[in-house]
Amino acid sequence: MSKHLRVAYFTMEIGLDAKMPTYAGGLGMLAADIMRSCSDLSVSAACISMRWQHGYMQQHINPDGSQEYSDYEWDPNVFCKKRKETVTVQIEGRDVVVGCYQYDLKGMSGHVVPVFFLDTDLPENEPWDREITNHLYGGDGYMRLKQETVLGIGGVKMLRALGYSDIGTFHMNEGHAAFLTLELLRECEWNNDAVRPQCAFTTHTPVKAGHDVFSYDMAYHILGDQLPWHIHDIAGHDALSMTHLALNMSHYTCGVSQIHGKVSRDMFPGYEIDAITNGVHHRTWICPEMETLLNRHCSGWKEDPSILTESVNDIPNEEVWASHLKAKRRLIEEVNKHAPVPFDEDHLIISTARRVVPYKRPELLYTNLQRLKEVCCGRIQIIHAGNAHPSDAFGQGIIQRMIERSKELRDCVRICYMENYNPDLAKLLVSGSDIWLNTPMRLFEASGTSGMKACLNGVLNLSTLDGWWIEAYGRDYESGWRIGPLARALGPEEHRQLDAEDLYTQLQYEVIPEYYYSDRKRWIRRMKNAIGLLGYFSSHRCVEEYLLKAWIRE
Repeated sequence: MSKHLRVAYFTMEIGLDAKMPTYAGGLGMLAADIMRSCSDLSVSAACISMRWQHGYMQQHINPDGSQEYSDYEWDPNVFCKKRKETVTVQIEGRDVVVGCYQYDLKGMSGHVVPVFFLDTDLPENEPWDREITNHLYGGDGYMRLKQETVLGIGGVKMLRALGYSDIGTFHMNEGHAAFLTLELLRECEWNNDAVRPQCAFTTHTPVKAGHDVFSYDMAYHILGDQLPWHIHDIAGHDALSMTHLALNMSHYTCGVSQIHGKVSRDMFPGYEIDAITNGVHHRTWICPEMETLLNRHCSGWKEDPSILTESVNDIPNEEVWASHLKAKRRLIEEVNKHAPVPFDEDHLIISTARRVVPYKRPELLYTNLQRLKEVCCGRIQIIHAGNAHPSDAFGQGIIQRMIERSKELRDCVRICYMENYNPDLAKLLVSGSDIWLNTPMRLFEASGTSGMKACLNGVLNLSTLDGWWIEAYGRDYESGWRIGPLARALGPEEHRQLDAEDLYTQLQYEVIPEYYYSDRKRWIRRMKNAIGLLGYFSSHRCVEEYLLKAWIRE
C-alpha cells in the first residue's frame, strides 16, 4: 500500500532527547523542533537521520581546566522500534546493508511524525562498514563522504522500502543530505527537471568551512556509477560541492534568518536564496514554572503561540517574577553542585552556552579583565557551558583559560563552567538565568535559537545584532539589549574591541542598574516583551512558512 508524505526531511543530526546522542548542536536541535511542530500541526511528514552508535562525546572537565572525552553508549531499542526493512547502498563497489530504527513524535492532537534512524552497524556488513554510523562528524573526509552517501541515497531507498512512494518534497537540512538528489535522478532517468520540483534546501552556515567539498577522485572511488555523467555540471567543475549540488537540484532554497539569506546570496551569487527565520518549539523549551503561568493567563498558547504576543502583557508582574525565581532556584541548585563558590538567587546570573568555536567569540567578556572587575564588583554571577571537539585544541584551550579565570576573578565575580552541555542542561540555563549572553562576530551567526528559548522563559538577551536577534531587536528593542554599534568596524580586531567595550558599558550603565537599583517594573516589562517575541519566533511559524514556500507539492 502506497503511503503519502507532504515532506521527507533529511538531516545528519537531530536532537530529540539528551539520552539519545544523535546531535551535535543547533542544527540537530532545530531539526527536532521543526519535526515537533509538524506533529502538532498535523503535517504529513517523516524525518530521515542517522543512528550514531556513539553520537557526540561526553565531556569531563578536570580541576585544572583540561578536558577528557568518552563515548556515550546508548541502546536505541530503549527509545525506538527496530524496523525489519533493510536496503543496500553501493560504497566502494560493494553492497552495504542499511537498517533502520523508528522513533515516533506524537503531536498535541495525536498526529505522529516518524523519525527514521539509518544504521549500518549490522552483522551482514564488514567491520569497516559497520563503523559508518559510528561517530557523528567523526573521522576524515573519506568517512564523511560515506556517511553522506548512506544518509542521502540510503535515506531515499529506505523511504521507498517503508512504502512511501508518494512524497511531495524531499527537504535537505544542510548540504549533508544532497546525495538524495542522485537517487531521485536515478528514479527519474537522470532528468534534472523531473527532480528539481521535488527538492528543497536549507543552508545553515555562513562559514565557508561549513560547506562540504570532496575531490572527484574520492567521490568516484566511493560512489562509482551512482554519480551521473553530468555531475560536474550540477555539483561543481573542480570538486564535488554538496551545497552546489543541493542548490542546483532544488526548486527552493533558504537561509535561516533574513540577514543570513543575504549573506548566502553573497556567498553563492547567481542563485535565488530566500530566508525563513528559524523558530523553537514552545512546548518543549518552556520551563514548568512559566508553563504553569502561561496556562493560567494565556489560554490557547500551546496550540497557537502567536497568542503570546498580546496576551502576555496581562500577566501580573509579581507572578512573572515569582515564576522566574522558582526557575532560577532550580538552576542554582544544579550549578552549586559544581561551582567553586556557591551561587545565590539575589545576584544577577549571566549565562552563555554554545559550541566553542572562534566565530562565537566565547572570550569576548574577558577582553579587558580590569574593566570586567570594575563592572562586576561582586554583583554578577556567570555560567559558561559548551563542548569543544576532542580534536579541537583551540576550543579546549579556551575552556581551560575560562577555568583559570574563574579562579583569578573569584573575589569579584562568581564563575562556573558546566561540563557536558546537553539539552537538559540547556533547558535549565535558558529558564533560570537572568541574562542570556551571545557574542558572535557579526554576519557569522546564521540564526541562533538558544536566545529564542531564553526569551520564551522571560530571560533577557544581551547579544550581538546578528542572526535572529537583529530581527527580534528590531521588533521590540525593550526585550533585551544589543552589543556593539549598528555599523561594521574596519576589521575583526577593531570590531572585537568595540564590542567588548560596549558589552561592559551595557552591563555597567543599563543591565546592572535596572536589575538592582530600580523597582524592577521595567525589567519585568522587558521579560514580558521577550516572552511575546515567541509569538513570532516559534517553529510553528517556521513550518507554516515552509508549507507556503518550500513544501508546496501535496
